[in-house]
Amino acid sequence: MAGLDKNTPTPQDITVHGATRVLEVSFSDGASFRIPFELMRIYSPSAEVQGHGPGQEVLQTGKSDVTLTELAPIGNYAVQPTFSDGHDTGIFSWEYLYFLGAQQDQLWADYERRLGEAGVTRDAPMPEAAGPGCGHSH
Repeated sequence: MAGLDKNTPTPQDITVHGATRVLEVSFSDGASFRIPFELMRIYSPSAEVQGHGPGQEVLQTGKSDVTLTELAPIGNYAVQPTFSDGHDTGIFSWEYLYFLGAQQDQLWADYERRLGEAGVTRDAPMPEAAGPGCGHSH
């Protein structure tokens, strides 16, 4: 995750819209996206959400009301949001924000499909997390 590819568009403006729960990002290539906080939260690039490899993703539910309580810059390549549910371990690179913005429709469709496969609704509460580590208690 060293230097950015020189062709990666960089944000010119980032605005947090608390009332409508979207992050508005305008990029250097002219693209502008309104990324819902919920989408950012359910697709957080953190290990807590993505797991430790393919197929290890943790389906996030009950995040439709989540808000951003903080948005901290990470160098000149990313931001680290703190969400109202306490999640703050996702580091969103400019490339990832661009991906989320550009692929929103597909990402929502994938999310709806995964909810259906799991037999849960978007607003279902998250199961209580197991203790520290990735092991399961028996």
